Amino acid sequence: MGGLSSAFGSIWATFLDLFDPFCGRFGIFTLFGDGSLLACGVDGWGDEIGFGVKITMALALATLPLGLIIGFLVALAAQSEEKSLRLSAGVYTTIFRGLPELLTIFIIYYGLQMLIQTVLAAIGFEQRIEINAFLAGMAALAIVNSAYSSEVMLSAFRAIPKGQYEAGAALGLSRTKTMLLIVLPQLIRIALPGLNNLWMILLKDTSYISVIGLSEIMRQTGVAARNTKEAFFFYSIACGLYLLLAMLSSFGLSFIDRWAKRSEVGR
Repeated sequence: MGGLSSAFGSIWATFLDLFDPFCGRFGIFTLFGDGSLLACGVDGWGDEIGFGVKITMALALATLPLGLIIGFLVALAAQSEEKSLRLSAGVYTTIFRGLPELLTIFIIYYGLQMLIQTVLAAIGFEQRIEINAFLAGMAALAIVNSAYSSEVMLSAFRAIPKGQYEAGAALGLSRTKTMLLIVLPQLIRIALPGLNNLWMILLKDTSYISVIGLSEIMRQTGVAARNTKEAFFFYSIACGLYLLLAMLSSFGLSFIDRWAKRSEVGR
């Protein structure tokens, strides 16, 4: 078993050496940063900044589905016939759209730690527990993202004619099947432009998580700037990396948008 793990580890290391976009054999910093502050290895900060980009993307990609799912549930609650659900959805969106993102992150990170510590102390467990910064950041950004995405989805729900629901009932479909087969595909197409904008905002908001110690782009470039006294250089690199991620995201979102429009025409 140990030999198999070692073999997989060797294959993975070779894969990273070849295809790492930053410090791999053909990576950006390997090809263009040699001999500079962006060199990979002990001579530069290429490894650290490349790692920060990966953490930024991982955080955004992990947060997006969670935020969309919560936002969808909040949008459903906001148009529910149950008054308490509508009120709860309204309070939720008002609070988390009104609070600064940075404050929400602090509340989740420190408040959740206090809550867990209190619960553990109540059952006689005195050891201190510290929440992982990645998970806390993901939870905080998902809450903020869901508050905004719920409003986008609620507008999309209201744009779907009531006749679509009635058509599902006339075909003998349950409310769940009507939602999945008739309403949800239309909801996605209508909400897509607004959700695309929220993805771009989410990508930028990952920079806030540096305040609780997560090693994403802003934290890694900040550490490099403080150690080398080259603040303008490294923050310019951060600007370039965020713009690069935004451009790549734009290409991907344009492809999804074209696919959605083709699907609509096909219907």
